[in-house]
Amino acid sequence: MSSRAFSIEFFPPRTPEGIEKLRETRRQLAELGPKFFSVTFGAGGSTRDRTLETVLEIQAAGLAAAPHLSCIGSTRDNIREILETYRAHGIRHVVALRGDLPSGMAAPGEFRYANELVAFIRQETGDWFDIEVAAYPETHPQARNYREDLLNFKRKVEAGANAAITQYFFNADAYFNFVDDCAREGITAPIVPGIMPISNFSQLARFSATCGAEIPRWLTRKMESYLDDSESIRAFGLDFVTAMCEKLLAGGAPGLHFYALNQAGLTSAIWRRLGL
Repeated sequence: MSSRAFSIEFFPPRTPEGIEKLRETRRQLAELGPKFFSVTFGAGGSTRDRTLETVLEIQAAGLAAAPHLSCIGSTRDNIREILETYRAHGIRHVVALRGDLPSGMAAPGEFRYANELVAFIRQETGDWFDIEVAAYPETHPQARNYREDLLNFKRKVEAGANAAITQYFFNADAYFNFVDDCAREGITAPIVPGIMPISNFSQLARFSATCGAEIPRWLTRKMESYLDDSESIRAFGLDFVTAMCEKLLAGGAPGLHFYALNQAGLTSAIWRRLGL
C-alpha cells in the first residue's frame, strides 16, 4: 500500500476565523501523513492570492502542497506569472483544471480547455511540475457524451499530465468502468478516486446535482429517512464511504484523494478505519 498516494484537498479560507480553523484542521490531518495537501483556486482566479498564501503556509509547516490552477478567465501572462511564483517558492506539484466561468464573465480567456493549460505549463516549465488533472467517471456535466469526455481526458494526459484525480462519486463501478475504458484508450496515468465524506446530506445533494456526481437512489432514500438526525446521517455516511474506499483499494485504485471541506473529523475517521 506504500506506493499508493493518499492526499487531502482544502479550499482557501476567507476570514481570520477560517484561517485559524484550517490551521487546526491541517495540524490534525498532517498526523495522518498524506502525500500532499491540494488547495483549490476560485472561479476565474478569484482566490488566487489566498490560494498562494494557503499553499505557502502548508509548505512552511514542512508539508507538501499542490495548488490548483484553473485557466478559465486567465491569460498566458498571468498563468506564467503564477507558475514563476510557485517555482520561486520551490512548489513542484500543481493541479491543472479548466475551472468554471464566473457568473457575468462572457469570455473564457486565452485558454479554453485544461489540455491547453497542461501543454502551456510543460512548454514554460519543462518537467519542473508534477501535474495532476481532473477526471470524470460519470462524465463532465458539460460534455456532450461519455465518449467525448473520455477523449477530452486523453488529450490532457497526452499534453503532459502525470496523474488524475476524479470528481467524487458514490458508485465504485463507475470508477472501475472508467479506468477500464481509459486503459483501452492506452491511458496509463494513475487515476486516483476523489472521495467526498458525507456529513450534510441535503447540501451534498444540491452540490452533486450541479457537478454531475450521481447519488444512487437507494442512498438518497436511506439518507432522507433519517430526516434531521445528523448523527445517524454521519454514522451511516461514514460506514458507506469507508466500505466504498475499501472496495476501490481492493480493486487496485492507486490511492485516494479526500475532499475534506476544511474539516478534519470525517476524513480522519475514514483514514483510520482503512488502516492507512
